[in-house]
Amino acid sequence: MGHLRTWLAQSRAHVSAKSPTGGALKHIAKYWDGLILFLHDGRIELDNNPVGRTIRPIVLNRKNALFAGHDAGSQNWAIIASRIETCKLNGIEPHSYLSGVLKAIAAGHKQTDINLLLPWNYVNHV
Repeated sequence: MGHLRTWLAQSRAHVSAKSPTGGALKHIAKYWDGLILFLHDGRIELDNNPVGRTIRPIVLNRKNALFAGHDAGSQNWAIIASRIETCKLNGIEPHSYLSGVLKAIAAGHKQTDINLLLPWNYVNHV
């Protein structure tokens, strides 16, 4: 890793800081410690693309909620969208989850056991 850092310092000295290459090299130097962190800890991802892909639907749902019509509609949209995305993160098919929860509520599911209906606690035979 020392050779790469030396190359980075030498390259920065030979390139104009105002050029696109100089800007890129400056960026690498500025975030060097974070850049090499993944080399010392195998739990750290090389990039944040998996996180970006995970939150993209949530961001899109938030933007769609702007067109819900009124505040109550936006709040309801946000709750449902949040449940759907939470289902996906927990490996649960959202349609069957929502259907099962509504059936459980209609069948008299106890309010005191509401935690059993949360996506991370959900079991298909609630």
